[in-house]
Amino acid sequence: MPDDNKREGNRLKAVIFDMDGVIFDSERAYLECWKEIATGRGLGDYEQVFYRCIGVNNNQTRMIVEEAYAPEYGEGIADILLEESNRIFRSRYDNEPLPLKKGVTEILDYLKQNGIAFGLASSTAKQNIVKELNNAGLYSYFDKIIGGDSVVISKPDPEIYFLACREMGTEPREAMAIEDSYNGIRAAHAAGMHPVMVPDMIAPDEEMKELSEIICKDLYEVKQYIGKVFNI
Repeated sequence: MPDDNKREGNRLKAVIFDMDGVIFDSERAYLECWKEIATGRGLGDYEQVFYRCIGVNNNQTRMIVEEAYAPEYGEGIADILLEESNRIFRSRYDNEPLPLKKGVTEILDYLKQNGIAFGLASSTAKQNIVKELNNAGLYSYFDKIIGGDSVVISKPDPEIYFLACREMGTEPREAMAIEDSYNGIRAAHAAGMHPVMVPDMIAPDEEMKELSEIICKDLYEVKQYIGKVFNI
């Protein structure tokens, strides 16, 4: 649990969610697609490369993948890997919802019932965010949706969170960010928000413990924490 001094004087007005790994259990689904392509092409260390891409937008993902594989496999390998893995991913999930993380509908209903504004800020392009949320029947829940294509620099840069807070009419210090990734927590902390980590594929290290206001095992714990800090 966090130090009570971190919560002293908090006047929170909004909650902003990341999407992949927080709302949807999509990062494992993406990794399975990467695995299929990477093993078929003999690409090594694909899991470590994938983990570096969690929480960043498409442009930065391409840069990471190209840096990792282009010296051995030639320029353009990033586009090949990403296009082929996206094709597999879409063939599996275009016509059915992605699996939800445990506690998603409960926390969203809780926020709605208690009149707490909440939005979504994801490194994923907005059209894909809207598609996935609509497939899952969750689109109408969110007050604002910010995609990674709306900013120049992705997480861990705080730009997307500054934009999300402006769109929601709140100051960063008045907003809670719910993240699963290192880059997401770094971005929320740099923006001056209240970072809450719900680890997904990567366990928190000492840096994450320092930057996060609290680390919760799932969204049910986040819901309990929101009740405390919002005095519900």
